[in-house]
Amino acid sequence: MSGLAALDAKCSSRLGIMTISYYLWTTFVAVVVGIVLVIIIHPGGAAQKEDSEDSGKPIMSSADALLDLIRNMFPANLVQATFQQYRSRSIPIFKPKPIVSQDLTESNTRRSFIYDIQDDNGTDIQSFSLDLTPPPDVVLRTLPGTSDGMNVLGIVIFSATMGIMLGRMGPNGSALVNFCQSLNEAVLKIVAIVIWYFPFGIVFLVAGKILEMDDPSAMGKKLGFYAITVVIGLIVHGLFILPAMYFFITKKSPIVYIRGILQALLISLATSSSSATLPITFKCLLENNHIDRRIIRFVLPVGATINMDGTALYEAVAAIFIAQVNNYELDFGQIITISITATAASIGAAGIPQAGLVTMVIVLTSVGLPTDDITLIIAVDWALDRFRTMVNVMGDALATGIMAHICRKDFMKEGEEIPLICETKPMISIQQMTSYQSNGCFRPPPARPGKPEHLSPDVARLVQLEEGIKPERKHKKSTHHVKRKNQDQDRDRDHCTIDMNGLETKV
Repeated sequence: MSGLAALDAKCSSRLGIMTISYYLWTTFVAVVVGIVLVIIIHPGGAAQKEDSEDSGKPIMSSADALLDLIRNMFPANLVQATFQQYRSRSIPIFKPKPIVSQDLTESNTRRSFIYDIQDDNGTDIQSFSLDLTPPPDVVLRTLPGTSDGMNVLGIVIFSATMGIMLGRMGPNGSALVNFCQSLNEAVLKIVAIVIWYFPFGIVFLVAGKILEMDDPSAMGKKLGFYAITVVIGLIVHGLFILPAMYFFITKKSPIVYIRGILQALLISLATSSSSATLPITFKCLLENNHIDRRIIRFVLPVGATINMDGTALYEAVAAIFIAQVNNYELDFGQIITISITATAASIGAAGIPQAGLVTMVIVLTSVGLPTDDITLIIAVDWALDRFRTMVNVMGDALATGIMAHICRKDFMKEGEEIPLICETKPMISIQQMTSYQSNGCFRPPPARPGKPEHLSPDVARLVQLEEGIKPERKHKKSTHHVKRKNQDQDRDRDHCTIDMNGLETKV
């Protein structure tokens, strides 16, 4: 709620709507990639608990599971949603078949069994007749019911809706927004304190889990396959899907763009925190990739709040892995629940190290999986956290480039300045302006041999300005031009002025 409430009325603009839609789409794609890989690779293997073979899971069709999912999205009582969720119960009803009278068709309902009974004196043959009734018909009747566990999906959707509405209310909703933000910061500080004790707690948690295992080496092999599954999913999403989307939308090389944010990616790998990497990402996009400062200031903070592609993929893979370890077969409705819950939970994940473990409880609770099995994946989470943070930062940076390409014309019309160039370059040329207006990408003009007098008049004038050569004036300077020159010298250095025979173009 606090994250979406921070998105003020700017979200109603074209840039805000397209940015949030793009972030939600890429996060959902990451979840789908993770689910497909974990189902194909199946790192959980066979059951690890003998008593989990007959889990007693009620029989439920896919249609009932999907309808339960829709019903849980809109809870009737928010207080009840904190400890109960709607779940249909399929009760088998046995309908016995009528027994036909023995006089009519005795052969269909009565059979003779011959038993050989041998005693000390010999063999005595006795005939026994048993009445066999046909098996009853089993009919499943679906009844409404509830199950213990928090209705996470309904609470998340309500919080998201409330956060968006509070953001659109502006100052009228600032009191509740400040309360939610303060509560969120307090919870994050508590989590940060707990994280400092993780090295000590992980040792005992993992040790206790290992003692419960019959074959620790088999579980170690499964954890290895789980880590490989997560890494493959992050590679597929971060190195193939996201760059492909950038290429098809902007028609530019993603390799050159990613090379410009390489420093931010290395910082994210070292710190495993997207929030700590935010200033470095801002600097790389502004100086190396030459993105408009106004677009960066909006898209990057929003991405650091709601765009967690790597975290969403990791949570989906971990939830299905825990289900596979416990030999818990997930139906279609539960997989849909995991995908939606992982997408929604990643929006509220904080940009701090190992924040995905906090939201992992939400995903596991939504499908009724045991939350204590999170200790299985804590042993490898510290390494996977760094890789998924890199994917999060790369997704934010590529989204900024895509939004800069799509909305470049809107910013040219709305603002007085052409975005991008003058904030990083002291002087530009007509070729640079034309190149940016045509394809949205900064490209330096090609070098041309020769002196300014061998070039065209306009280009020669620009070269003279860049080299500091004063043009020869045949006519006498008027008082108007002298005042204009003094005003130009007093201009702010952050703005660029091109003076061509009295024509001024501000960039």
